Amino acid sequence: MTGATLRRLVARARPPLPALGVLLILADTVGLLAWGALAGIVVLVGFGLLDRVRPPAAPVRVVDPPVRGPWRALNSPATKVPSHGVNSLGQTHAIDLVLDPPGGGRPEFGSGGQWRRPEEYPAFGQPVLSPVDGVVVRVHQRRRDHRARSGWLSILHLLVLEGFVRQVGGVRWLAGNHVVVRADDGAFAALVHLRRGSVLVERGRRVVAGQQLAECGNSGNSSEPHLHVQLCDSPGLGGAAGIPMAFRGGAADGADGLPADGELLGVAVR
Repeated sequence: MTGATLRRLVARARPPLPALGVLLILADTVGLLAWGALAGIVVLVGFGLLDRVRPPAAPVRVVDPPVRGPWRALNSPATKVPSHGVNSLGQTHAIDLVLDPPGGGRPEFGSGGQWRRPEEYPAFGQPVLSPVDGVVVRVHQRRRDHRARSGWLSILHLLVLEGFVRQVGGVRWLAGNHVVVRADDGAFAALVHLRRGSVLVERGRRVVAGQQLAECGNSGNSSEPHLHVQLCDSPGLGGAAGIPMAFRGGAADGADGLPADGELLGVAVR
């Protein structure tokens, strides 16, 4: 077995482990399983070790930006890798984008209550474009667009309780509404946290880069309306390994690349 094959197998084994570990501990707590707590701790530690295993090395793919306008980067691989702190679910090189219009418009965190309506955010309902030429291989658009987690109390709820429930629920609960496109070069582009009912394409449809696929939403494990974008090696995000990507003209200076945390997409795509 090659090292690359082993890393792929590890990537596919990771997703259910945190939920399994917590469930084992809870089973011990209520007396359903002897030694469950110890087993749960072992599983959680094992998950932490496995999640340090990087996916196989791959060349950087240059793709089109999936949005137009003053979108600001959060959790960018231009700042750190893995960008979201984990390698699981193909997120190693993923990036989050929020619409941040000049002169304001995006609600400030901590203002306006703990649970703002998604419609209060300028990203909500904005077009989401295909970053690649390819074929749509996965569509899910049944999850509701929930309120933003716009204060510290609601963020704590998201991180502790809600995040665990979504982890148990699986990829669809974590990603929410999403579209996956198989690019002509074999990579898979995933666009995540879309608005319910906004997807304009179905499985098997051929699309071109720049074509609108859906609208930005606030579904799944999302704190505010934003677009999560990643390239990976599998249409099934639960077992995917991330692939490095760059947006054409997407770096802050207008070169091919990605904006770092807090930077706007490059001038070429504004």
